[in-house]
Amino acid sequence: MNHFPRPHTPRRLAAACLALLCGAHMAAAQAWSLTLAAASRRVFLHVGNGTYDNNNGTINLVQVTVPTAQLGNGTALAMTSNSTQATSLYGDNYATCPTPASQVMVGASYRRSNAFNGPASATLSVTSPASLTTTGGDTIPISQVSWTVSAPGSNAPNVIPAGTFNGGTQTLATVPANRYIENCHTFSYANSAVRAAGTYNGRVTYTLSSP
Repeated sequence: MNHFPRPHTPRRLAAACLALLCGAHMAAAQAWSLTLAAASRRVFLHVGNGTYDNNNGTINLVQVTVPTAQLGNGTALAMTSNSTQATSLYGDNYATCPTPASQVMVGASYRRSNAFNGPASATLSVTSPASLTTTGGDTIPISQVSWTVSAPGSNAPNVIPAGTFNGGTQTLATVPANRYIENCHTFSYANSAVRAAGTYNGRVTYTLSSP
């Protein structure tokens, strides 16, 4: 596990969104888990493009276009991303996501000054809609979208796991006090059935909270 301090942004509840657009195989899981100096109670979260010193309203997009010849053939298709965030936001500029065109960086941290200054951890979760939808009302179950995780050069525990959206709120990770966790998410579309032609949209929201 690798430990070194990096800077921070104050909040006790943070949320970030990711848009999904559709027109898995589980990889080896890695993450960075970094020790931070104790400080006043705060949480920090970023998904895709972000900044560590103020709020950022950017909503990044992941998308896939299904070729006609592959419609519903059950072969999962990789989704691309419009994120450009390749390097970590935490001071050392480490290339956590070397290919952001196919990855989305997710990072979260929780700080407190001592054991009496708030809970021992914060909770990272993601909330997704039941379906991706078109303007005409056609739907694709959100469970058709999954993600794998990676963090080049790290052998730290799988602190933000791979998974599949379930149309509800899923707890992804527990962030201990004075710790920052970070890795890359690579999304894919299961392509398990033929769908009506159209552009299917949805939005998922990641939340980091400390009561």
